[in-house]
Amino acid sequence: MSEGWTVAIVTCSDKGAKGERPDTSGEVIRDYVTGRGMAVRGHRVVPDERDQIEAALVYYCDVERVDLVLTTGGTGLGPRDVTPEATLTVVERLVPGIPERMRAATAAVTPTAILSRSVAGIRGQTLIVNLPGNPKGVQECLEAVGDVLPHALGVLRGRVRDHGPVHHRHEESKR
Repeated sequence: MSEGWTVAIVTCSDKGAKGERPDTSGEVIRDYVTGRGMAVRGHRVVPDERDQIEAALVYYCDVERVDLVLTTGGTGLGPRDVTPEATLTVVERLVPGIPERMRAATAAVTPTAILSRSVAGIRGQTLIVNLPGNPKGVQECLEAVGDVLPHALGVLRGRVRDHGPVHHRHEESKR
């Protein structure tokens, strides 16, 4: 993950927004992306309130125009978990394969990962990806999709036009 991509982190947590809990998951994201040559252009901790989550997403997409927004928290089944709904409100197109891959990869280690309601989508030229609130889950999800994010951002920003050869299982089995 390099290319000088810019990232914003939005942590969705009532306790975090009140200063009652450290933003460990946000720091996991920061360490992961900066370790891959990406620049963090913003980091907000907001309560689990749809309007505040939406406002942060719109700001980073439309004003800061970052390449990637990674959210953490608010993706579970609890009544205050509204990050996917906020994301769905602001995105123009969905990218369902990203959360599908995250759930599949993490469910092998943590069966309850299938309860994640994370979504991913595009607003303008920014990719938004919801990550869980648990630091271990954040790390596992980033590892599951980290290899495809640079390509996704390159296509979205018009830097990648050639998607390379497509290999189908039946073609590979003939070899």
